[in-house]
Amino acid sequence: MEQQKHGQAFVNEWDHIRVEKNPARKTATIILDRPEKMNTLSYIGRFHLNQIFEMLNKDEEVRVIIIKGEGTQAFTSGGTIAEFMERHPEELSVLHKNVAAPERSPKPVIAQLQGYTFGVGLEIAMACDFRVASETTLLALPEIRLGMIPGSGGTQRIARIAGLGRAKDMIMRGRRIPADEAYQWGLLTTVVPQEELENAVQNLVDELLQFSPLTLRVLKQVLNASQEGPLSAGLEIEGFAYGMLRSTDDFREGVKAFYEKRKPNFTGR
Repeated sequence: MEQQKHGQAFVNEWDHIRVEKNPARKTATIILDRPEKMNTLSYIGRFHLNQIFEMLNKDEEVRVIIIKGEGTQAFTSGGTIAEFMERHPEELSVLHKNVAAPERSPKPVIAQLQGYTFGVGLEIAMACDFRVASETTLLALPEIRLGMIPGSGGTQRIARIAGLGRAKDMIMRGRRIPADEAYQWGLLTTVVPQEELENAVQNLVDELLQFSPLTLRVLKQVLNASQEGPLSAGLEIEGFAYGMLRSTDDFREGVKAFYEKRKPNFTGR
């Protein structure tokens, strides 16, 4: 698949997805770009999303990844429903692997949300590390209305973050959850007025860029691993990571900067 860079934008054969990179800010922004159809994500678009993350994961100029929808009406209203009638059940059973790309990324991933965040859109957002939302945001997993259930991680991540009772209330009733209620449930990191959304995301980027990229990568792995096993296993993983980071240049720099009362200069080593 050919790819070329024009200024800050990547041009590729991705299906209604584009990437904009800002080397000065050390960020890359993935944009779901189908505003005339509420940024719906096609079946093949899910595979393209995974490819994009694999590309950005290896890009040393990128330290933080943002994913958002074009325009202000929607992050994405979900998938292209008609396509699923054309797919074999076995194909559909592995869709969660592509949608989990933000979670697998070693870099912090921010979902910038506004308007409709439905179906696979919400599932993508829940796989991100942070969800910064405007007051216009509506969250929903409405698959029950089609005689179906969420199939890309929605049932599992909502239950783990918001609790089983709230997950049942939301998903089994096909409820649309407004931003303020979703924040109370712990599904959103922060909620701001629409006009402040871009600044809120960039402020979070500023925060994350202060820290060691190596430490953030390890910390993300440790936190994600805590969801996969018992407390005893999580403590072992945490302890191993803690000991490993003791030998890094970034930790030595952090301690030195603390005593010298200055900002540390982390290099990711």
